[in-house]
Amino acid sequence: MPQTPPASTSVEAEPKVEQPEQVETADKETSSSSEAPAQSKENDAAAKARERMERFKALKARAKSGTERNLKETAAETQRLATDPGLLNSLSRKHAFASHNLLKADTEAAGEDFERKRAWDWTIDESEKWDRRMEKKQRHRDDVAFQDYSQDARKVYKRQLRELAPDLEAYEKEKLAAIEKAAANGDLEIVETEDGEMIAIDKNGSFYSTADSVGFADNKPNRANVDKLVSDLRKAEEVRLKKRKERRGDEEGDVTYINEKNKQFNQKLARFYNKYTTEIRDSFERGTMI
Repeated sequence: MPQTPPASTSVEAEPKVEQPEQVETADKETSSSSEAPAQSKENDAAAKARERMERFKALKARAKSGTERNLKETAAETQRLATDPGLLNSLSRKHAFASHNLLKADTEAAGEDFERKRAWDWTIDESEKWDRRMEKKQRHRDDVAFQDYSQDARKVYKRQLRELAPDLEAYEKEKLAAIEKAAANGDLEIVETEDGEMIAIDKNGSFYSTADSVGFADNKPNRANVDKLVSDLRKAEEVRLKKRKERRGDEEGDVTYINEKNKQFNQKLARFYNKYTTEIRDSFERGTMI
């Protein structure tokens, strides 16, 4: 009777066969590892696209806000140019006068002193300062009209004094240099008084100017002072010529009238319409008007 091999020996001799589930898992792992770089690239591209879209939206919003702001500023500028500042000032003055007269009428109707009541809003110092200001303004108003040539020369002299700006530091330096030079030449003698004060005595009368002195002819002013003198003389000449033209009725610019009546009519038109037509006329003259 033949002997059969044991069962364990037959099992070990059989080849190992892989299951279908294991093969599918391995294929999935391989495919997933190859698809990972592609998905990361797609995510990066999508993120960059979203970033560009957000920047584009921010730029559009910024451009829109800038356009709206420019439109508002343009409208405000147009309104400001269309408004006559002289008319606004005139309206404000009229409103102030009307308020003053109304308050005065109400105060007098109530039997009270208007000036006393109005002074309650001011201190003594402010009231005195205001009175001095009004007195100075009244003197100036009375002094404007031409009276005689002496008074006119006095006004010019006072104006020149107000505009004068002396260099005191340079003056003191020149004065000390002149004293030292005169003392070195023996023209001055420094004497101390009993009070301890130092005084300079002119021995031969060459340092302190007199009616017979000619030392001022040796003085040479600097270039800046000469230029200032020339500009002052030129300014005075321009003022003189301007007043002369005003007295004669001369006008600068083009003549746009044929007689005195037409001149007055053109002046009236200019008062009302120059603020609208000035830019157009300038464009025509420049040749930039289309």
